[in-house]
Amino acid sequence: MKTKTIILLNLLLGLFTLKANSQTPTTFTFPALPYSYDALEQFIDKTTMEFHYDKHFRTYYNNFIKAADANNLNGKSMEEIFTNVSKYPIQVRNFGGGYFNHAMFWEVMSPNGGGMPEGKLLQAIIESFSSYENFVKEFEKAATTLFGSGWAWLAVDDSGKLFIAQLPNQDNPLMDIAPKHGVPILALDVWEHAYYLRYQNKRADYVTNFWKVINWVKVAENYKKTLK
Repeated sequence: MKTKTIILLNLLLGLFTLKANSQTPTTFTFPALPYSYDALEQFIDKTTMEFHYDKHFRTYYNNFIKAADANNLNGKSMEEIFTNVSKYPIQVRNFGGGYFNHAMFWEVMSPNGGGMPEGKLLQAIIESFSSYENFVKEFEKAATTLFGSGWAWLAVDDSGKLFIAQLPNQDNPLMDIAPKHGVPILALDVWEHAYYLRYQNKRADYVTNFWKVINWVKVAENYKKTLK
């Protein structure tokens, strides 16, 4: 009798475990910062990076996870979510954008960054903006003239051509509410919390120093993915 009871309990435990494991796991992870907090001092100070990454970014992530759970978004890609973001509650747009945008922002910077893009990416920039210098000028204009908080983007449109966009708050070119749809490959955060401790109201200086840390290898990888 005792043996039968143990067998029955094991079967029930097995069914419970199977059911638990069959649930769709979350696809959204909190990525590690790819460098130390003080690695980008030529661009941004350690204190700002600590607060930006571990406070602001983590808050966006935590709130997005809540919004994703509430709207059955687990298992969907960020691209799928953004394609239909106007159909979801505003929390998905704001916190999902904050999560995705920052995750890209950390990756397109490196303590060994700077310089210029090369190869196909440089060729595409020249084809789209006449010259690399003109691209820099147009990108800086987008980043410095955006009123209030938001992001400056380099993205690839549906025809494969590069374009620059300035979008408010946590919006990005993948969203169906964006004026022009595209796949982002480079992002610059121009919210005040990203630079104010060091630069105060001098956003233009912050934008200029961004070129010193851009990880063009990663941006080129992002661009290459859009060509497939």
